[in-house]
Amino acid sequence: MNIKPLSDHILIEPIKEEEKTKAGIFLPETASKEKSEEGKVIATGPGKMTEDGKIIPLSVKPGDKVLFTKYGPNEIKVDNKEYLIATESDILAILE
Repeated sequence: MNIKPLSDHILIEPIKEEEKTKAGIFLPETASKEKSEEGKVIATGPGKMTEDGKIIPLSVKPGDKVLFTKYGPNEIKVDNKEYLIATESDILAILE
């Protein structure tokens, strides 16, 4: 399935990093209760439309690694894979 976000919405694939204790033990994903706050931009909408009809382009592009608010994006599941849909205001930074 192909997803094309509208307006200033952004499709993000969350990056789930393995957690490791100080002793070197890797914790399974089920042990982690916190949501991921990093992800990779998969697709973006064209941008936000102003009242006079102009489109303001987004600051992020597909392939960018971003930091986003923990509870802002909406979770969706497509073809048994989890994604997030966020607005540009949910994006806090581009990670380089």
